[in-house]
Amino acid sequence: MTQVPEGHRAPALWILLPLMAGLVAGRQQWLPLEPAWLLVGALAVSCVALLVPRVWAPGLVMGLLLLGAAHYTLARARIAAWEELPPREAQLTVRIDRIFPASSDLRRTSGLGRITAADPHLQELVGQQLYFSLASATGEPPARAAEVAVIGVLQLLPYDPPSDSFDAYLAGAGINFRLGRGRILETVRSPSAYHRFCTAALSRFETILSHGLTDKPQPGGIFRAMLLGQKHELSSEQGDRFMHSGTMHLFAISGLHISAIALCLNVLLSLIRIPRVWQFGLATLALWLFTDITGAMPSAVRAFIMTTVLSASFVLRVPGNPLSALAFSAVLVLTGDPMQLFSASFQLSYGIVTALLILGLPLAGHWSSAKRLFTALPEAAKTRWHHTTAGSWDKVSSALALGLAATLVSTLSSIAFFNLVTPGALLANLVLIPLALAVVCAGFASLLTGLTGLTGLSVVFNHAAALVLVLIEKTVELFVLLPGSYQTAAYRGDWVGPVSIALLVGVMIHGYSRRWERPAGGYWPPFAFVALVLTFGVRFE
Repeated sequence: MTQVPEGHRAPALWILLPLMAGLVAGRQQWLPLEPAWLLVGALAVSCVALLVPRVWAPGLVMGLLLLGAAHYTLARARIAAWEELPPREAQLTVRIDRIFPASSDLRRTSGLGRITAADPHLQELVGQQLYFSLASATGEPPARAAEVAVIGVLQLLPYDPPSDSFDAYLAGAGINFRLGRGRILETVRSPSAYHRFCTAALSRFETILSHGLTDKPQPGGIFRAMLLGQKHELSSEQGDRFMHSGTMHLFAISGLHISAIALCLNVLLSLIRIPRVWQFGLATLALWLFTDITGAMPSAVRAFIMTTVLSASFVLRVPGNPLSALAFSAVLVLTGDPMQLFSASFQLSYGIVTALLILGLPLAGHWSSAKRLFTALPEAAKTRWHHTTAGSWDKVSSALALGLAATLVSTLSSIAFFNLVTPGALLANLVLIPLALAVVCAGFASLLTGLTGLTGLSVVFNHAAALVLVLIEKTVELFVLLPGSYQTAAYRGDWVGPVSIALLVGVMIHGYSRRWERPAGGYWPPFAFVALVLTFGVRFE
């Protein structure tokens, strides 16, 4: 029977919530002060809180709020002198941080980078992040972590571009500049030995996951897309189907993939029977290598931090507390990169996991205990059929409760970021997530056997994964054909989306703090709130 979590304390929320509020205030420019003054204010408020114990709580909250606003302003690093300047040609040295999948124009490469050197009159640009579109004389794209000298047209992005534009994605990632019509002049510095190893390892992974599937391009492409996060392996039709079914998250290296691979690693290391501390260290190292080899995507790094924090609590014999680990990992992520708070993947991943912990698990426990089957029968009179039926109901009710909790957050987030409502996503994910976990585990086994030279076994695991992927694709095709499985929609105002998501999390936290008691409304308020938002705050098209 699923147990209702009790006593989940998360002290990191005292840091996380005001920090997030400060980041939002910084982005909305509600505190129009220089970062230095914000830092001075945060220090002053903190000193008062330390000297006057009775005001430590509001002092801590206010200090962290001011610190968050300063953190955003420093991370965004807008250059005031460029606000009124037109686009201009610039020669820069750029460190390549991320390469986007190849477009139809194979002669050009796009991605994200950081300016490491510039002409004397452009020195204020050093340290700025930018989006680039570059052509290479050799036709070969630049390698990740390489530094290249480039020339192109540099343009400042708007501070707050339209929410449905690519510029909004760039601004949310902290990018201030776009370098267009660029070309690579020369490679200033080659990638380090470690990054060359990661590039070679990724190529090796692609080869292993293709063993035995060269004559099956469709399942092979989906397999590599799911294991390595290479969404460009999907055709446009496949991408649309997975998006409309609400299952596109299966192709982002995130919590699903990282947790499955972490489980496989720990099971493998447990069979070798090595000490727990060594097992944790080796699993963490291997998990980070996989994360970095596949591109160190923000969603993968977040999932790695979350998994590592939770695993460390078991190694240190600290009582396992997923909510505390979740809050602590979010603090670490936002401390390192505050811009992630405004990304779709951050809000989806942390919002959904929070909903699972504070609503899904309690609801699953409630249904399991309140709706138990065959309670009137004496234990001695129960047959195998009774036990099997009761156990199946327990699993189905738990999966349904978790799915409903996740759907509340994903519904509001999907409208905000993708202009889609996918009512069929609940049923689709209940069916497809277990199948996707099986594919990830088969991919792990394929990589393990392929790297150790057991190519025959790698082919077997690849074929097993391909069979499951064919089933996944056929199931998705069926779901998107169901009437009402998806519909385009938009909020009636740009502010409705973020405010609704924040209020939904607040409603769930309130219900969880009251242990979802009936006098406080029971489990209904989050569902009623989402229904009100869909009724009055959303325009269906």
